[in-house]
Amino acid sequence: MFHKDDIYPIHKVTLSNGCNVSYIDEGKSDTTLLFIHGLATYAYSWVLNIRELKSHYRCIALDLPGNGYSEGGDFDYGINFYSGCVYDFMQQLQLKNVVLVGHSMGGQIAATLVINQPDACEQLILCAPAGIETFSVIERTIYHAGINFLDFFSSEEYSLRETINTSFYNKHPKADEMIQELIRIMKEQPMSKYRRMIEMCITGMLNEPVYDKLKTINQPTLILFGERDALIPNKLMHPLLSTKSVAETGLRQIPNAHMELLPKCGHFLQIEKAEEVNLLIREFLS
Repeated sequence: MFHKDDIYPIHKVTLSNGCNVSYIDEGKSDTTLLFIHGLATYAYSWVLNIRELKSHYRCIALDLPGNGYSEGGDFDYGINFYSGCVYDFMQQLQLKNVVLVGHSMGGQIAATLVINQPDACEQLILCAPAGIETFSVIERTIYHAGINFLDFFSSEEYSLRETINTSFYNKHPKADEMIQELIRIMKEQPMSKYRRMIEMCITGMLNEPVYDKLKTINQPTLILFGERDALIPNKLMHPLLSTKSVAETGLRQIPNAHMELLPKCGHFLQIEKAEEVNLLIREFLS
């Protein structure tokens, strides 16, 4: 289980679509950091950041519908669906002076939310965001075919373990904690519903990129990537691209953006390099 300093009360709120969403809410401040997790993870992927940042800001991390301790449902899971859920969540909690902080798929959701609702936040922080790297129709077809082929040879539990372990450049104790907790949560729901949610999220990340609309983001934006990210760019589709080149693509598109590459760090930079990420966030917001 998690370190005692990382156990926080879980709160609940009901969205307009009827979904009961779980979230962590720590710290008190006029500024709220709203953390959005990535594919198949949950709010607790931000615990090392909340542990320190709650002394300076109100820190809220939610479990997206179908993930973590939030309810699932017969929803059209995807990037625009989730961005609408996050915006609804903000309205339900009447959040003001919000800084959106998204990791991986959560970064794509955060960017989409700002594009769709330009006044949703004051500042934007994208940690290894999906959606900047784009895929052609042929690449998307090949990627889907590859996923479906691999599904015949692996279980959801194996896939989850492999994805999280691949997300770290150096193995971190939090990886095993997250894997065990996420597997337990996964097994408490019908596997068919879990698989449907994952497949629809992957489809959404491929089919709902934000690249072409990044120029409309006016908020000051911090882009963070681990230099040794093994998931972005996609090594199968874009073997010649580097993480740095993807990050610089986003930097060029967003008018008021700043970028930092963290050396010897993988996809889960907010865990692997928590102290550095927390410092960069505080410096950016100050």
